[in-house]
Amino acid sequence: MFRLTRRFVQFCLLAIVTFGLLVACNPQQSATDSTTPAASAPSGKPLVVGSSPWPGFAGHYAAVAKDFFKEEGITVNDTYFQVATDVNTALLADRLDLAWTGGPDAVVMAAQDPSLKIIMISDYSDGADGILARGVSSPADLKGKTVAWETLPLQALLLRKYLEQGGLTEKDIQLQVIPAAEAAAAFAANKIDVAVTYEPWLTTAAKEGNGQVIFSSKGSNIIPVALVAKESVIQERKADIQAFMRAIDRGVKLVRENPDEANAIVAAKLGVKPEEVPEQLATVRMFDVAENKEIIFNPSHPLNVMDSLAFAAKTSQEIGLISSPLDASKLYDDSLIKGL
Repeated sequence: MFRLTRRFVQFCLLAIVTFGLLVACNPQQSATDSTTPAASAPSGKPLVVGSSPWPGFAGHYAAVAKDFFKEEGITVNDTYFQVATDVNTALLADRLDLAWTGGPDAVVMAAQDPSLKIIMISDYSDGADGILARGVSSPADLKGKTVAWETLPLQALLLRKYLEQGGLTEKDIQLQVIPAAEAAAAFAANKIDVAVTYEPWLTTAAKEGNGQVIFSSKGSNIIPVALVAKESVIQERKADIQAFMRAIDRGVKLVRENPDEANAIVAAKLGVKPEEVPEQLATVRMFDVAENKEIIFNPSHPLNVMDSLAFAAKTSQEIGLISSPLDASKLYDDSLIKGL
């Protein structure tokens, strides 16, 4: 009995030693292996980001021009679209990791792909979106007129809000689909009398076309402009996205603190002169990371984005942009911004 027990013990000791050697020869199996990449480290893969002409993207333009992304340890492939709707199309088709787009647009896209989330707000339109017109003194005067627009959801919300003031709906006007830049140019050339457009073309077209901005987003938070991503990208690229956000934060600070340098950068993107940039920036209210935490994703703040998204979701259903109700609380993910 004793000899059997001793052999058994020897066998066990041999097994333990053998297992230890196997583990030593395979360090990747150790949970405490120091060579395992940290969860918070950037992935090394480029982030493909879509943007378009918009004064509220000034922080993004500055970050791209100064390559603040490199200093944050990431590579960003900036894809610049002249037409905002093309950004949305590319995001839905998985050609982009991140997209800068209108909050109302994100609401409508979320009806097609519920995995889309707003993760940061670049700005609120503060007069940058508007309706150009000649010979219109009240909303009721639009009845029977042809109105040019790009079919962006944010334009639909703005137009609906103005029409309601005159007791009208979209059925009382003729809608002509034209990209925002072309609509502004047509108005300036006196080819059309009413156009829904936005900066950098809104102010210039009003002056050149001897018209006026009869209604705009001034003094409201109905049009937030957002950074949007799919849940899969958020989960897989969290560290990269947070590094991107830090770089954007630096870009916003550059715009605010060094306007001479920033104006030249922004002017090149918007197709205006550097001296015209301050007028453009005055039509948006930009937000840095701290303000995203304190204002945008703070439910107790009167300018929080949650109320704006709830309005966009409700109105989008009412005017037929989406077919069923959307829960506004599921349209955003503030974990990344709050984790900075």
